[in-house]
Amino acid sequence: MAAPIEVNNEIFSTVVHTDLENKGNNCHFIKGHYDYIHYGCNMFDDRGWGCGYRTLQTLCSWVKQQRTSTGQAAREVPSILDIQQALVTMGDKPARFLNSREWIGSFEVCLCLDYFYDVPCKIIHINSGSELPQYLNEIAEHFKQFGSPIMMGGESDASSKGIFGVCLDRPALLILDPHYYGPTQSRNFLQQNGWVAWHPMETFSHHTFYNLCLPQLKANTLT
Repeated sequence: MAAPIEVNNEIFSTVVHTDLENKGNNCHFIKGHYDYIHYGCNMFDDRGWGCGYRTLQTLCSWVKQQRTSTGQAAREVPSILDIQQALVTMGDKPARFLNSREWIGSFEVCLCLDYFYDVPCKIIHINSGSELPQYLNEIAEHFKQFGSPIMMGGESDASSKGIFGVCLDRPALLILDPHYYGPTQSRNFLQQNGWVAWHPMETFSHHTFYNLCLPQLKANTLT
């Protein structure tokens, strides 16, 4: 792994997808606030293997905000080591998983959201990126019913990512990419450089399956 660069360990806590131009008229989005958590946050260099953890942490930050905004207690966003320890404790991973650089996917994200926050999740298995258009209506219904962000993992497209919106009339997914590594940047920087962007259907691999993890927690407001 390359040596760490000097990075700002602040987490970008503004909702970074706002003010992004809509892909079309029939678009649906998450509701509520979240932290954009990416490679290198908290001065921990996880480049090349930590994208699933970072997407999970972003989803955890959304759950935490939903809880605290109504006066409920909610634990802090778990660290990567916390996540690994939880998966070992649950029996999903062997002890050697601790302090490793092994990836996690949608199934592990599902387990951890339930473990840390008592939030159940729905898993959608999609055989190929070519079948993604068949699931856009279901994704839109999720945003309308729950408003929670979605984790997307794949096989040969092993780059975990968050789904934060969907457009139906010009089919595309709004992707929050955890692979950014560097100092805290403006919302405009992240949007202009594609770290949060609309991805048309043809950009998803037809040679891999995808698993989506949909947290079944309703946002405090769906308006």
